[in-house]
Amino acid sequence: MRLRKVLCSAASALTALALLSACGGSGTAATSDGKPLVGVDYPRSDTDFWNSYIKYTPEYGKELGLSLKTTNSQNDVAKLTANAQTFISQGVKGIAMAPQDTAAIAPTLAQLEAKKIPVVTVDTRPDSGKVFMVVRADNRAYGEKACRFLGTKLGGKGKVVMLQGDLNSINGRDRTEAFNDCMKANYPDIKVFGEATNWDGAVAAQKLQTDLTAHPDIKGIYMQASFALSGTLQVLKQKGLLVDPSDKKHVFVVSNDGIPEELKDIAAGKIDATVSQPADLYAKYALSYLKAAIDGKTFKPGRTDHDSTIVQVREGVLEDQLAAPLVTADGGTYDGVPSLKSTDTSLWGNNLG
Repeated sequence: MRLRKVLCSAASALTALALLSACGGSGTAATSDGKPLVGVDYPRSDTDFWNSYIKYTPEYGKELGLSLKTTNSQNDVAKLTANAQTFISQGVKGIAMAPQDTAAIAPTLAQLEAKKIPVVTVDTRPDSGKVFMVVRADNRAYGEKACRFLGTKLGGKGKVVMLQGDLNSINGRDRTEAFNDCMKANYPDIKVFGEATNWDGAVAAQKLQTDLTAHPDIKGIYMQASFALSGTLQVLKQKGLLVDPSDKKHVFVVSNDGIPEELKDIAAGKIDATVSQPADLYAKYALSYLKAAIDGKTFKPGRTDHDSTIVQVREGVLEDQLAAPLVTADGGTYDGVPSLKSTDTSLWGNNLG
Protein backbone atom coordinates (compact mmCIF):
# COMPACT_ATOMS: atom_id res chain seq x y z
CA MET A 1 0.00 0.00 0.00
CA ARG A 2 1.22 3.54 -0.58
CA LEU A 3 0.65 6.94 0.97
CA ARG A 4 -0.75 9.67 -1.23
CA LYS A 5 1.94 11.24 -3.45
CA VAL A 6 3.39 14.62 -2.62
CA LEU A 7 4.66 17.14 -5.18
CA CYS A 8 6.90 14.69 -6.99
CA SER A 9 8.75 15.87 -10.10
CA ALA A 10 7.56 14.53 -13.41
CA ALA A 11 10.71 12.46 -13.73
CA SER A 12 10.33 10.78 -10.32
CA ALA A 13 9.76 7.06 -10.32
CA LEU A 14 8.15 4.89 -7.67
CA THR A 15 10.85 3.74 -5.28
CA ALA A 16 11.42 0.31 -3.84
CA LEU A 17 9.75 1.39 -0.61
CA ALA A 18 6.42 -0.22 -1.41
CA LEU A 19 4.78 0.91 1.81
CA LEU A 20 5.17 4.61 1.13
CA SER A 21 4.80 7.04 -1.75
CA ALA A 22 6.63 10.35 -1.73
CA CYS A 23 9.13 12.50 -3.59
CA GLY A 24 12.17 10.79 -5.02
CA GLY A 25 15.54 11.59 -3.46
CA SER A 26 19.20 10.72 -3.51
CA GLY A 27 20.72 7.35 -2.67
CA THR A 28 21.42 6.28 0.89
CA ALA A 29 24.63 5.62 2.75
CA ALA A 30 24.76 1.96 3.69
CA THR A 31 26.54 -0.58 5.86
CA SER A 32 28.95 -3.16 4.41
CA ASP A 33 25.99 -5.40 3.62
CA GLY A 34 24.37 -2.61 1.63
CA LYS A 35 21.65 -1.85 4.18
CA PRO A 36 21.09 1.68 5.56
CA LEU A 37 22.07 1.87 9.24
CA VAL A 38 19.50 3.32 11.63
CA GLY A 39 19.29 3.61 15.40
CA VAL A 40 16.24 2.63 17.44
CA ASP A 41 16.00 3.59 21.10
CA TYR A 42 13.48 1.54 23.05
CA PRO A 43 11.92 3.65 25.82
CA ARG A 44 11.51 0.83 28.34
CA SER A 45 11.18 -2.95 28.59
CA ASP A 46 9.10 -3.32 31.73
CA THR A 47 5.66 -3.41 30.11
CA ASP A 48 4.02 -5.92 27.79
CA PHE A 49 3.22 -3.18 25.30
CA TRP A 50 6.80 -1.99 24.87
CA ASN A 51 8.13 -5.53 24.88
CA SER A 52 5.79 -6.20 21.97
CA TYR A 53 7.14 -3.15 20.14
CA ILE A 54 10.67 -4.43 20.80
CA LYS A 55 9.71 -7.78 19.29
CA TYR A 56 8.23 -6.26 16.13
CA THR A 57 11.06 -3.78 15.43
CA PRO A 58 13.75 -6.18 14.11
CA GLU A 59 11.12 -8.07 12.12
CA TYR A 60 10.15 -4.93 10.20
CA GLY A 61 13.76 -3.78 10.01
CA LYS A 62 14.61 -6.98 8.14
CA GLU A 63 11.52 -6.64 5.93
CA LEU A 64 12.49 -3.08 4.98
CA GLY A 65 16.14 -3.90 4.35
CA LEU A 66 17.52 -1.83 7.23
CA SER A 67 20.45 -2.53 9.53
CA LEU A 68 19.60 -1.68 13.16
CA LYS A 69 21.52 -0.46 16.18
CA THR A 70 19.34 -0.53 19.31
CA THR A 71 19.48 0.92 22.82
CA ASN A 72 17.09 1.14 25.77
CA SER A 73 16.73 4.45 27.64
CA GLN A 74 14.65 2.89 30.45
CA ASN A 75 12.29 5.85 30.78
CA ASP A 76 15.24 8.18 31.47
CA VAL A 77 15.76 11.20 29.22
CA ALA A 78 19.43 11.46 30.27
CA LYS A 79 20.00 7.91 29.03
CA LEU A 80 18.14 8.72 25.83
CA THR A 81 20.44 11.69 25.28
CA ALA A 82 23.50 9.50 25.85
CA ASN A 83 22.11 6.83 23.55
CA ALA A 84 21.64 9.43 20.81
CA GLN A 85 25.32 10.36 21.16
CA THR A 86 26.21 6.70 20.77
CA PHE A 87 24.14 6.48 17.60
CA ILE A 88 25.88 9.56 16.21
CA SER A 89 29.28 8.00 16.85
CA GLN A 90 28.15 4.81 15.12
CA GLY A 91 27.26 6.76 11.99
CA VAL A 92 23.54 6.04 11.86
CA LYS A 93 21.57 7.75 9.10
CA GLY A 94 18.36 8.11 11.11
CA ILE A 95 16.97 7.51 14.60
CA ALA A 96 13.62 6.28 15.92
CA MET A 97 12.88 7.10 19.55
CA ALA A 98 9.97 7.33 21.97
CA PRO A 99 10.89 10.09 24.45
CA GLN A 100 8.82 9.75 27.62
CA ASP A 101 9.68 13.26 28.81
CA THR A 102 8.50 15.16 25.77
CA ALA A 103 9.85 18.54 26.90
CA ALA A 104 13.39 17.58 27.92
CA ILE A 105 14.25 15.95 24.59
CA ALA A 106 14.39 19.30 22.72
CA PRO A 107 18.19 19.89 22.94
CA THR A 108 18.91 16.41 21.59
CA LEU A 109 16.54 16.95 18.69
CA ALA A 110 18.25 20.26 17.91
CA GLN A 111 21.64 18.55 17.81
CA LEU A 112 20.37 15.80 15.52
CA GLU A 113 18.75 18.35 13.22
CA ALA A 114 22.05 20.24 13.00
CA LYS A 115 23.79 17.02 12.00
CA LYS A 116 21.06 16.31 9.43
CA ILE A 117 20.10 13.03 11.11
CA PRO A 118 16.33 12.56 10.65
CA VAL A 119 14.30 11.52 13.68
CA VAL A 120 11.00 9.67 13.87
CA THR A 121 9.32 9.67 17.27
CA VAL A 122 7.05 6.79 18.19
CA ASP A 123 3.99 6.99 20.46
CA THR A 124 5.01 10.41 21.80
CA ARG A 125 5.35 13.84 20.22
CA PRO A 126 8.06 16.26 21.43
CA ASP A 127 6.77 19.50 22.90
CA SER A 128 9.24 21.46 20.78
CA GLY A 129 11.84 20.80 18.10
CA LYS A 130 11.60 19.28 14.65
CA VAL A 131 11.26 15.64 13.69
CA PHE A 132 10.73 14.03 10.31
CA MET A 133 7.52 12.29 11.42
CA VAL A 134 5.63 11.38 14.55
CA VAL A 135 4.13 7.88 14.43
CA ARG A 136 1.37 7.89 16.97
CA ALA A 137 -2.34 7.40 17.45
CA ASP A 138 -4.72 10.16 18.47
CA ASN A 139 -4.25 10.10 22.24
CA ARG A 140 -7.07 12.54 22.84
CA ALA A 141 -9.32 9.99 21.17
CA TYR A 142 -8.14 7.43 23.75
CA GLY A 143 -9.49 9.57 26.58
CA GLU A 144 -12.67 10.32 24.66
CA LYS A 145 -13.38 6.65 23.94
CA ALA A 146 -12.80 5.65 27.56
CA CYS A 147 -15.11 8.43 28.69
CA ARG A 148 -17.89 7.45 26.29
CA PHE A 149 -17.69 3.81 27.32
CA LEU A 150 -17.76 4.50 31.06
CA GLY A 151 -20.37 7.22 30.68
CA THR A 152 -22.64 4.74 28.92
CA LYS A 153 -22.03 1.91 31.37
CA LEU A 154 -22.65 4.14 34.39
CA GLY A 155 -25.77 5.70 32.89
CA GLY A 156 -24.24 9.16 33.20
CA LYS A 157 -24.01 9.09 37.00
CA GLY A 158 -21.57 7.98 39.67
CA LYS A 159 -17.84 8.09 40.45
CA VAL A 160 -14.80 6.98 38.47
CA VAL A 161 -11.05 6.89 39.07
CA MET A 162 -8.66 7.89 36.32
CA LEU A 163 -5.18 6.39 36.81
CA GLN A 164 -3.16 8.92 34.85
CA GLY A 165 0.21 8.44 33.25
CA ASP A 166 3.03 10.94 33.51
CA LEU A 167 1.83 14.50 32.88
CA ASN A 168 5.35 15.38 31.66
CA SER A 169 4.39 13.26 28.65
CA ILE A 170 2.13 14.53 25.88
CA ASN A 171 0.35 11.18 26.07
CA GLY A 172 -0.53 11.56 29.73
CA ARG A 173 -1.71 15.12 29.15
CA ASP A 174 -3.75 14.28 26.06
CA ARG A 175 -5.54 11.31 27.63
CA THR A 176 -6.22 13.18 30.86
CA GLU A 177 -7.49 16.37 29.27
CA ALA A 178 -9.70 14.56 26.75
CA PHE A 179 -11.24 12.29 29.40
CA ASN A 180 -11.98 15.24 31.70
CA ASP A 181 -13.31 17.42 28.88
CA CYS A 182 -15.60 14.64 27.66
CA MET A 183 -16.94 13.93 31.14
CA LYS A 184 -17.67 17.61 31.84
CA ALA A 185 -19.39 18.09 28.50
CA ASN A 186 -21.40 14.87 28.32
CA TYR A 187 -21.67 13.33 31.79
CA PRO A 188 -21.62 16.18 34.33
CA ASP A 189 -23.09 13.93 37.02
CA ILE A 190 -20.04 11.66 36.99
CA LYS A 191 -17.31 12.68 39.44
CA VAL A 192 -13.75 11.93 38.31
CA PHE A 193 -10.91 11.29 40.75
CA GLY A 194 -7.70 11.89 38.81
CA GLU A 195 -4.61 10.17 40.18
CA ALA A 196 -1.10 10.88 38.89
CA THR A 197 0.95 7.67 38.72
CA ASN A 198 4.02 8.42 36.56
CA TRP A 199 3.22 5.21 34.63
CA ASP A 200 4.04 3.24 37.81
CA GLY A 201 1.84 0.22 38.55
CA ALA A 202 2.61 0.15 42.28
CA VAL A 203 1.70 3.82 42.67
CA ALA A 204 -1.51 3.26 40.69
CA ALA A 205 -2.55 0.32 42.89
CA GLN A 206 -1.89 2.25 46.10
CA LYS A 207 -3.89 5.26 44.97
CA LEU A 208 -6.76 3.09 43.71
CA GLN A 209 -6.82 1.30 47.07
CA THR A 210 -7.07 4.66 48.86
CA ASP A 211 -9.84 5.92 46.58
CA LEU A 212 -11.93 2.75 46.92
CA THR A 213 -11.58 2.88 50.70
CA ALA A 214 -12.71 6.50 50.84
CA HIS A 215 -15.38 6.08 48.15
CA PRO A 216 -16.68 2.49 48.11
CA ASP A 217 -19.34 3.53 45.59
CA ILE A 218 -16.80 4.07 42.80
CA LYS A 219 -18.10 2.22 39.74
CA GLY A 220 -15.57 2.96 37.01
CA ILE A 221 -11.81 2.97 36.45
CA TYR A 222 -9.87 4.37 33.49
CA MET A 223 -6.29 3.10 33.33
CA GLN A 224 -4.31 5.19 30.87
CA ALA A 225 -2.10 2.19 30.03
CA SER A 226 -1.78 -1.48 30.87
CA PHE A 227 0.98 -0.74 33.39
CA ALA A 228 -1.83 -0.61 35.99
CA LEU A 229 -3.62 -3.79 34.93
CA SER A 230 -2.21 -6.31 37.40
CA GLY A 231 -2.41 -3.99 40.39
CA THR A 232 -5.93 -2.87 39.56
CA LEU A 233 -7.20 -6.44 39.36
CA GLN A 234 -5.47 -7.29 42.62
CA VAL A 235 -7.07 -4.35 44.43
CA LEU A 236 -10.51 -5.19 43.04
CA LYS A 237 -10.08 -8.80 44.13
CA GLN A 238 -9.06 -7.74 47.66
CA LYS A 239 -12.15 -5.53 47.86
CA GLY A 240 -14.44 -8.32 46.64
CA LEU A 241 -15.19 -6.31 43.51
CA LEU A 242 -13.61 -8.55 40.88
CA VAL A 243 -16.94 -10.01 39.84
CA ASP A 244 -18.80 -10.73 36.61
CA PRO A 245 -20.15 -7.70 34.73
CA SER A 246 -23.69 -8.94 35.44
CA ASP A 247 -23.08 -8.58 39.20
CA LYS A 248 -24.23 -5.25 40.64
CA LYS A 249 -20.91 -4.96 42.53
CA HIS A 250 -18.93 -4.96 39.27
CA VAL A 251 -16.63 -2.00 38.71
CA PHE A 252 -16.28 -1.15 35.02
CA VAL A 253 -12.64 -0.96 33.91
CA VAL A 254 -11.25 0.54 30.71
CA SER A 255 -7.57 0.10 29.90
CA ASN A 256 -5.34 1.37 27.11
CA ASP A 257 -2.85 -0.68 25.05
CA GLY A 258 -4.49 -3.80 23.62
CA ILE A 259 -1.95 -6.30 24.97
CA PRO A 260 -2.91 -9.99 24.89
CA GLU A 261 -3.60 -10.07 28.65
CA GLU A 262 -6.14 -7.25 28.35
CA LEU A 263 -7.97 -9.03 25.54
CA LYS A 264 -8.13 -12.23 27.61
CA ASP A 265 -9.35 -10.30 30.65
CA ILE A 266 -12.13 -8.68 28.61
CA ALA A 267 -13.28 -12.07 27.36
CA ALA A 268 -13.18 -13.38 30.94
CA GLY A 269 -15.20 -10.44 32.30
CA LYS A 270 -12.38 -9.14 34.51
CA ILE A 271 -12.14 -5.81 32.70
CA ASP A 272 -14.57 -4.34 30.22
CA ALA A 273 -12.71 -2.49 27.49
CA THR A 274 -9.39 -1.26 26.19
CA VAL A 275 -8.13 0.96 23.40
CA SER A 276 -5.75 -1.01 21.19
CA GLN A 277 -2.54 0.92 20.53
CA PRO A 278 -0.92 -0.57 17.42
CA ALA A 279 2.44 -1.81 18.73
CA ASP A 280 3.06 -3.62 15.45
CA LEU A 281 2.29 -0.60 13.28
CA TYR A 282 4.35 1.71 15.48
CA ALA A 283 7.38 -0.43 14.64
CA LYS A 284 6.44 -0.83 10.98
CA TYR A 285 5.84 2.82 10.16
CA ALA A 286 8.59 4.24 12.37
CA LEU A 287 11.10 2.31 10.28
CA SER A 288 9.25 2.96 7.03
CA TYR A 289 9.40 6.72 7.59
CA LEU A 290 13.05 6.54 8.61
CA LYS A 291 13.88 4.78 5.36
CA ALA A 292 11.89 7.38 3.46
CA ALA A 293 13.74 10.19 5.24
CA ILE A 294 17.11 8.67 4.39
CA ASP A 295 15.97 8.41 0.77
CA GLY A 296 15.14 12.14 0.76
CA LYS A 297 11.38 11.81 0.55
CA THR A 298 8.84 14.22 2.00
CA PHE A 299 5.18 14.05 3.01
CA LYS A 300 2.24 16.35 3.49
CA PRO A 301 -1.00 16.22 5.51
CA GLY A 302 -3.80 13.99 4.28
CA ARG A 303 -5.36 10.56 4.43
CA THR A 304 -3.19 7.51 3.97
CA ASP A 305 -4.25 4.15 2.61
CA HIS A 306 -3.32 2.36 5.82
CA ASP A 307 -6.38 3.76 7.60
CA SER A 308 -4.70 6.78 9.15
CA THR A 309 -4.31 10.51 8.66
CA ILE A 310 -1.17 12.63 8.52
CA VAL A 311 -1.75 15.94 10.30
CA GLN A 312 0.50 18.95 10.76
CA VAL A 313 0.66 19.56 14.50
CA ARG A 314 2.93 22.60 14.19
CA GLU A 315 5.45 24.07 11.77
CA GLY A 316 7.94 21.40 10.80
CA VAL A 317 6.18 18.51 12.52
CA LEU A 318 3.86 15.99 10.85
CA GLU A 319 2.09 13.21 12.72
CA ASP A 320 0.74 10.00 11.22
CA GLN A 321 -2.21 9.19 13.47
CA LEU A 322 -2.70 5.44 13.23
CA ALA A 323 -6.01 3.75 13.98
CA ALA A 324 -6.58 2.63 17.59
CA PRO A 325 -10.00 1.00 18.08
CA LEU A 326 -12.03 0.61 21.25
CA VAL A 327 -12.22 -3.08 22.17
CA THR A 328 -15.06 -4.63 24.17
CA ALA A 329 -16.61 -8.01 24.86
CA ASP A 330 -19.60 -7.47 22.59
CA GLY A 331 -18.20 -5.25 19.84
CA GLY A 332 -21.00 -2.78 20.48
CA THR A 333 -21.27 0.96 19.93
CA TYR A 334 -21.05 3.18 23.00
CA ASP A 335 -22.44 6.71 22.72
CA GLY A 336 -21.46 6.80 19.07
CA VAL A 337 -18.09 5.06 19.50
CA PRO A 338 -17.87 1.70 17.68
CA SER A 339 -15.79 -1.12 19.10
CA LEU A 340 -14.23 -4.41 18.05
CA LYS A 341 -14.79 -7.66 19.90
CA SER A 342 -11.87 -8.74 22.05
CA THR A 343 -11.62 -11.91 19.95
CA ASP A 344 -11.28 -10.03 16.65
CA THR A 345 -8.36 -11.53 14.72
CA SER A 346 -7.39 -8.14 13.27
CA LEU A 347 -6.13 -7.02 16.70
CA TRP A 348 -2.36 -7.31 17.06
CA GLY A 349 -2.83 -8.57 20.62
CA ASN A 350 -4.49 -11.69 19.19
CA ASN A 351 -1.65 -12.33 16.77
CA LEU A 352 1.43 -12.01 18.92
CA GLY A 353 3.47 -15.16 18.46
